[in-house]
Amino acid sequence: MKNPHGHPHTRLVALATLVIVIPLAARTLLGWSNPLGYLSDLALGSLLVLLLYRRPWWLATPVLLAWAALWVASAELVSAVGRLPTSADLSYLFDTQFMENSTDGGLAHAWLPWVMGAGLLVWARSAWRSRTTPDAPLGPKALAIPLTLFGLHWGAQHLAPSDADQWRQYNLPHQLLSVGVGTLQHKALSWAGQTQPITPLPTAGLTQSDLNGQKLPSGRARNLLVITLEGIPGAYVRPNRQALHSRFDENLMPNLSRWAERGMNTPDYVLHTHQTIRGLYAMLCGDYDKLANGTPKGMELLTQHQRNQACLPAQLRQAGFTTHYLQGAGLRFMAKDRIMPHIGFDSVHGLEWFSNENYLQFPWGKDDRAFFEGALDYVGQLRQQDRPWMLTLLTVGTHQPYSAPAQYLERHDTAKQAAVAYLDDAIGAFLDNLERQGVLKDTLVVITSDESHGIDGVRLASSWGFNLTLAPEQAQLPHIKHGTYGHIDLATSLLDYFALPIPAALGGRSLYRDYDTGREMISYTNGMLRYHDGRGVFTECDFQQRCRRYASEGFIAEKAKYLGAGDSRLGAQLGALAGVLDQSLLQTPLNLRYQFGGPSPIQLQARIRDDWADNLIGAQYLEMPGGSRTRVRVKVRALDPQHAAYIQLKAKELEQDVPLGLPDEIRVTAAEPLEMEFGFDNPTQRKAFSFHLLGYGAGEVEVSDFSVITALPGEEEKAEEGSDGHIAQSS
Repeated sequence: MKNPHGHPHTRLVALATLVIVIPLAARTLLGWSNPLGYLSDLALGSLLVLLLYRRPWWLATPVLLAWAALWVASAELVSAVGRLPTSADLSYLFDTQFMENSTDGGLAHAWLPWVMGAGLLVWARSAWRSRTTPDAPLGPKALAIPLTLFGLHWGAQHLAPSDADQWRQYNLPHQLLSVGVGTLQHKALSWAGQTQPITPLPTAGLTQSDLNGQKLPSGRARNLLVITLEGIPGAYVRPNRQALHSRFDENLMPNLSRWAERGMNTPDYVLHTHQTIRGLYAMLCGDYDKLANGTPKGMELLTQHQRNQACLPAQLRQAGFTTHYLQGAGLRFMAKDRIMPHIGFDSVHGLEWFSNENYLQFPWGKDDRAFFEGALDYVGQLRQQDRPWMLTLLTVGTHQPYSAPAQYLERHDTAKQAAVAYLDDAIGAFLDNLERQGVLKDTLVVITSDESHGIDGVRLASSWGFNLTLAPEQAQLPHIKHGTYGHIDLATSLLDYFALPIPAALGGRSLYRDYDTGREMISYTNGMLRYHDGRGVFTECDFQQRCRRYASEGFIAEKAKYLGAGDSRLGAQLGALAGVLDQSLLQTPLNLRYQFGGPSPIQLQARIRDDWADNLIGAQYLEMPGGSRTRVRVKVRALDPQHAAYIQLKAKELEQDVPLGLPDEIRVTAAEPLEMEFGFDNPTQRKAFSFHLLGYGAGEVEVSDFSVITALPGEEEKAEEGSDGHIAQSS
């Protein structure tokens, strides 16, 4: 039947334009051109046309809105940190406060939502006008189109795997669909008893310390300064690019590169994971953090009262150093207020320490210029004491949304580049001042990054870190430190520099030794598990455990010779190896008792602005095994007798709200504190489960108890007593 409101196929053309033409054009404009990517867009677009063409507008609209949101989220995250969103990231789309902070400086591709919105409006208009007139069916043969396209994509991936970035090969819904199909396939084979046991690769080469190299001149420094730059990849440092013959030629950090030309650089330096708390754990505690999603090991370390003593700050404290940690953001998120003292820092400070004003508004904390000016004062105070000191600094200015002053934004194409340039000027001035004040004469300075926000089109950029050493004996150290190193090596290296014993729990090689042989290395970034065997073979496995093998002398390299696809067992073997490394702290996730409370007073804000920044505790990203039960105890009291506090408690799993059945708000005073206990079952495994304890009012509060106890039925008392359980407490 002909549509009386226009061409009989108007609705079909509008839908096809929205889900096929616009994605193909957007992929080209974003610079993601790749035959597999275009094939993925055609396959998903044709499937959406088939599924939604004759559906009511009220049913198709939410599907198309979600699809458009995934496209925008993919473009923004790739631009910000060089990777596609994971299933855990998607839930951030529904957290309005997180989105407000993350987009405070505007979208990197602001045109894309407008184009998607225009396409949606055109489709909605055609769908509304033809709502009373049934469209002609496409016929059963139309199903062959998406099936053929998906089949071609699958066949190309298996017959000739591509090493292109994931976002160049897939659109996000297609990738998530592939993950789901692969998971179901694995479960089906397991249920049918057709899976074969996998023998994990040995871990000794990854986890044991190795001091068998030839010692370099070291040990003249009295103090240690570790500077951790948020998200900076190794390609931003000019000597690293030159040593690895990188085609990336943007000189975004000329000041840091100027200093790098005076120091010892390690071009083949590997970052093992994403997320700041995981990077800090690896570099300070000589261990790989989780090579997949899961409770960060820094959290799990709170349950240990021996392993934490092997971490670098604790070892230096035992050797007579005073140990200090200073970051430009609040401490409570991800429990850094508890983790940092637990691993040996005497003094731990965040945003509350700074008295100097910011130069620009930045939602996550101090801008980098203000941060380094404050850090210079901190160093000045440390130099007044008689004892040697260790200071670890963490910047936050190059975290999304990449704020920068107007003059920087005018000089650069993107806010991300402007923020990096602003950081470069700030650290350049900081290092210049350290030299002017004589700090470099008796202080070992190590500059690195917690993670890499990636660089579009640069091979392995998400795993490419850097390590720059500025030492009093600099003239005797090599300008380029050859060999493969990573955050796993930093604690061992610094203890070796100061000629201190290396605890057996630490892994890694020393950057201050030369080795004649290669070494194993592993990382998990951008959804890829990557492993180098130390004998010239580099392997990377994607989210479907499809592996590719390359001939490569080191881990980070501009290019590598493709050796072919790995066999069907290789991906499972490397996955099993990562699983063993993930369990280095806790052999079982059961009988966990975490204590996130403490006696420290907490200043309240006049209002709750942000579930993240205003969280009063650090109970984020916890795992809870399936079949267990979790109990929570909370004690909060106001410290000011004249004022009341108003407390809220929220829970999120994968950042989506989980109802706890608690009051929306509880009034707390000094005379009437909040004391409550509640529990909930975990019928299936929970991942990335976070508690958000929020409060507002005048004065301060004390959260003396925030216990999270997870145990199997019948094991609650054991977990409560801590016998054979794990008790997480602050030092």
